[in-house]
Amino acid sequence: MTERTPRHDLNAQGIATGAVIHWNLGTAALVEHAVARGEGHLAKDGPLVVETGRHSGRSAQDKFTVRDAHTADTIWWGKSNKPMEPEAFAALKADFLAAVAEQDTLFVQDLYGGSQAEHRVNVRVINTLAWHNLFIRTMLVRPEAEALADFVADFTIIDLPDFRADPARHGCRSETVIAVSFSERMILIGGTRYAGEMKKSVFGVLNYLLPEKGVMPMHCSANIGADGGTAVFFGLSGTGKTTLSADASRTLIGDDEHGWSDTSVFNFEGGCYAKMIRLSAEAEPEIFATTKRFGTVLENVVMDPVTRELDFDDSSLAENSRGAYPIDFIPNASADNLGPVPRNIVMLTADAFGVLPPIARLTPEQAMYHFLSGYTAKVAGTEIGVTEPEATFSTCFGAPFMPRHPSVYGNLLKERIARGGVDCWLVNTGWTGGKYGVGSRMPIKATRALLNAALDGSLKDAEFRRDPNFGFDVPVAVPGVDVAILDPRSTWADPAEYDATAARLVDLFVDNFAQFEAHVEDGVRQAAPARLAEAAE
Repeated sequence: MTERTPRHDLNAQGIATGAVIHWNLGTAALVEHAVARGEGHLAKDGPLVVETGRHSGRSAQDKFTVRDAHTADTIWWGKSNKPMEPEAFAALKADFLAAVAEQDTLFVQDLYGGSQAEHRVNVRVINTLAWHNLFIRTMLVRPEAEALADFVADFTIIDLPDFRADPARHGCRSETVIAVSFSERMILIGGTRYAGEMKKSVFGVLNYLLPEKGVMPMHCSANIGADGGTAVFFGLSGTGKTTLSADASRTLIGDDEHGWSDTSVFNFEGGCYAKMIRLSAEAEPEIFATTKRFGTVLENVVMDPVTRELDFDDSSLAENSRGAYPIDFIPNASADNLGPVPRNIVMLTADAFGVLPPIARLTPEQAMYHFLSGYTAKVAGTEIGVTEPEATFSTCFGAPFMPRHPSVYGNLLKERIARGGVDCWLVNTGWTGGKYGVGSRMPIKATRALLNAALDGSLKDAEFRRDPNFGFDVPVAVPGVDVAILDPRSTWADPAEYDATAARLVDLFVDNFAQFEAHVEDGVRQAAPARLAEAAE
């Protein structure tokens, strides 16, 4: 036994195998294994480049949670949380363990989900692929070496990309399956090489457990200003969580998943998972620099086989190309992955309708309304059949990862905003001057200038106007920002078309929020844009 091999090993968990087990290997050793086994290749400047095959993103429709006495009345069952019966999970587990028993080689990591000691979970991850093991070691929090010998798992992930599920036997939808059992504290992932399933499964576990302790789990990035003020950035994929939090003037806590306790905002992870498609050194220098580092894992990034040069503009392997790298690859990252409770909350949306202003100030009631709404928009061409901007509402800015009813998270947010006197902002990183295909993307320099003004407090002194459609306050002028983009209607060639589009978006918001009306107080219901617009008439 070495210091990296725990006393409480797989046999102690009832997992039998004759495989050679590589326990808690470091980055260099895992890269060596991945290259030697033909799982990936080293690019010119050192990152490991891998391909995930047909699964280049999450298989949301193939994720299930075991419905038993523990979860029957605590899970928000529906589109994002589909049930699996205990008998089906038992059959799936038996077949997973049989597959593990037949392996020649396994890679195992013992890790933490959560950087604040009193709120973390111990996670053991069992992989058949070395690069998957490197990925999860990069993404979760790595214990000190001396803690590994006595490590005991709270949850165990078994990740078998080559496993093929049987829907009739396993109660699932296809050959791909992600199954979570809170009673058995086990997560089974099969039939996909997309490594992000592992990290999102840990996020889901923490999202289930932490509200019972009064801790708010959040799908957000977070950073700290020079004045010690923490900001959190809620947002769905593509809205700018990673880009906007990687600011050289601020200290990064993390780019994706956090908890908000009584004393801190803490990162669930020890790494970052950034989109790579069309990445440039000019727009995102801190993230671009990680693509030239040994220890970064690049998924579905196209590489010239001869020169080993990377082409971030080539989406032939996937639009959702990704890079996983340790958080300390960002020069100004927090050493302990946590910071003070927030002074500012920023909700990011990429509005492809071109209706929303680049920034708006929210009341606490409006903040809860927009948090529960979780709005962004798909653009034409991103999915088959999408020819016009299409509204997407993902409650809490992360519905697929929220096991409990959204009101649980919404009430936690409301309580913490009230307790801390937190300032709340809605930031549109989407389109201006018209909808997608007509207007242009919001200039990132303008977004950063507006954010800086919000976070340093100077925006509070600006003159504001009341938006006639959504009722929130919008600044009239901000130093360094073109006044025109602050009033979206004025940027459209046809103001009447803007009005019609805005009315349509208001209706979409109201229709979506109907599902939450019975679960919120009247003040939040009155924050609905239609009611605010009517009140202004």
